[in-house]
Amino acid sequence: MKENINGFSKLDKQEKINWIAKNFFSDADEAVKMIKRYWNADEALQKLHDEFIENTVTNFYLPFGIAPNFLINKEWYTLPMVIEESSVVAAAAKSAKFWSVRGGFKTTVIGTEKIGQVHFLFKGEKQKLVQFINQIKPLFFSETAVVTQNMRKRGGGIREVELRDKTDVLSDYYQLHVTFDTKDSMGANFINSCLEQIADILKKQAVKHSSFSDEENQIDVVMSILSNYVPNCLVRAEVSCRVEELKSKDIEEPQLFAEKFVRAVKIAEIEPFRAVTHNKGIMNGVDAVVVATGNDFRAVEAGVHAFAAQSGVYSSLSHAIIEDGIFKFWVDLPLALGTVGGLTSLHPMVKMALQILKNPSAEQLMQIIAAAGLAQNFAAVKSLTTTGIQKGHMKMHLMNILNQFKATDEEKVAVAAHFEKEIVSHSAVVELLESLRK
Repeated sequence: MKENINGFSKLDKQEKINWIAKNFFSDADEAVKMIKRYWNADEALQKLHDEFIENTVTNFYLPFGIAPNFLINKEWYTLPMVIEESSVVAAAAKSAKFWSVRGGFKTTVIGTEKIGQVHFLFKGEKQKLVQFINQIKPLFFSETAVVTQNMRKRGGGIREVELRDKTDVLSDYYQLHVTFDTKDSMGANFINSCLEQIADILKKQAVKHSSFSDEENQIDVVMSILSNYVPNCLVRAEVSCRVEELKSKDIEEPQLFAEKFVRAVKIAEIEPFRAVTHNKGIMNGVDAVVVATGNDFRAVEAGVHAFAAQSGVYSSLSHAIIEDGIFKFWVDLPLALGTVGGLTSLHPMVKMALQILKNPSAEQLMQIIAAAGLAQNFAAVKSLTTTGIQKGHMKMHLMNILNQFKATDEEKVAVAAHFEKEIVSHSAVVELLESLRK
């Protein structure tokens, strides 16, 4: 068994599969069968999937679910959600239905600014650098015009280039802080192309300038890269109603419920251990729609959690108040998203998801996804402050336990009937299955 290999990328697909099967599985033939079982029967479609990333050997499927009845800014939406966790889609749908008869979700795009930076070192006099940057600043716009022309036609492009002095935190460190508007594209490739050209302009102009010829006054570019922290690419989603209107089948005392709900959110605002799990619940809804629409959920996650810690202490992304008899619950999320480019025009299921969402613009998608996050958070906090989270979650998780133990259809029916009125736990399900099989 040889677990390391040189030249793996040069092997063809079958050779890669054979190497994996031989080196990591006792039954190589069965491993090959399992890998190929997840290939798409449509060869052209499989080739498309193969070319999304490097060293592809098969596909890894996640469930594509639907959460209907989202009323957002008085318009109905059905949300596609791609996620593996039980109860997320059900909770989002239940929350959407709850608020659909109480005015629905109200959403507002606060800003669409995206960020990129050229990081560089300069040991010389700051004022000399400031004058130089001001002098060459027009070139950052004019000499990137070829790269930005299509984006500018759509109303986007480079908005501003600002010199920032960071020498107080790292010796000799400065940056060009560049703001962008990328319209309906997420814009990562566009931003990085612009930044690399701006860095090149900076280096070339410094070489030509007499003041930057000696060693102390040289500009040393370290790197040029977009930032996934986008605090000014911000959207708000909120729900509100009179406290008495919260009354429902599982909220018998709306005033008591509202007060307890607000208190639970306040705890997440001041307690980081709670805030992390609280925000994870928001991201259950956010990520599921982000993945379905072919956006970068890792970038979204990183940016959102940085935003949650912007005060220096990690805190809740959502907030709740009772004011003049009105219950209000809202969330602000930094979401850099795209509806054109990337996978949006390539992945068939992404195209389907966007069609289900009525082919939204990037700003509309920001609002839809923020509503999904708020819906998920409302459902979670509502459960925590009423019945407890496990009652509903474990009932949704029941099928996973049954499948794990290869339950038959008859056993699934019997077990589901038993747990209609009983608390679901892993051990209780296993015990019941064993008794049925005896």
